[in-house]
Amino acid sequence: MSEKANYGTELIVDLHGCDAKILTNIHSIGKFLDELCELIGMEKVERYWWQDLENEEDHLAGISVVQFIKTSSITLHVLTRMERVYMNLFSCKDFDTTATVNLIKSWSRGTVKTSIVLARV
Repeated sequence: MSEKANYGTELIVDLHGCDAKILTNIHSIGKFLDELCELIGMEKVERYWWQDLENEEDHLAGISVVQFIKTSSITLHVLTRMERVYMNLFSCKDFDTTATVNLIKSWSRGTVKTSIVLARV
């Protein structure tokens, strides 16, 4: 099978030890997504939220957001009690992965445990 053209980049970031006050603040999360889209030069389309802060299981209690962008999507899972953030950003348009990781680290005040960049072909 021959390799096709690069269809974009996917950035996967896992952060631990994040600031719990930020993780439960919907306005902070929304502002972060706005700043992220501006940083990477992406046009926002639709944003969908799912919130379950009362779940008995710590690994399920939190907020999930899908921010559709003109070139694909950003998915953010915030586990409030575990003080963790999991983000996937996929775009057909090039973006600065280092600056993106720095922004999410600065916003969440967490420690990057995983940062993976995949070229989608």
